[in-house]
Amino acid sequence: MDIPDDIFGESLNLEDTHLNEGFQEGYETGFASGKDDGREVGLKTGFTTGEELGFYRGCIDVWNAVIRVEPSCYSARVEKKIKEMDELLSKYPILEPEIESVTDIMGSLRLKFRAICATLNVKLEYNGYPKSSDPNEIQF
Repeated sequence: MDIPDDIFGESLNLEDTHLNEGFQEGYETGFASGKDDGREVGLKTGFTTGEELGFYRGCIDVWNAVIRVEPSCYSARVEKKIKEMDELLSKYPILEPEIESVTDIMGSLRLKFRAICATLNVKLEYNGYPKSSDPNEIQF
């Protein structure tokens, strides 16, 4: 008959066993929860960024359509700024958001947009998509 070396060994290690099991269970639960939270934040941030980029694309498309219809409508300086903004927008790494230049490009886009609007003497700004379904709370 085999007799274990220490008959109290399991009892003495019971606390460590439960601590390790609890840690592992908590780690797995936290990892899954963190992944879900990260995905939700990423989707929200990506949607907001895409919405702003779409706004700028729409403005550029309208300004370029005006230039095609009436080539002398804007000064050469404004046309150059519109072209520069278009190039910045096409450089934006939509599929690689971890690239560090993303914030620089977005800042440059916002600056160019404000410069064009100021030169055209237009009060136009991106405020984001209206969050309320109440028509009285939407500001134009």
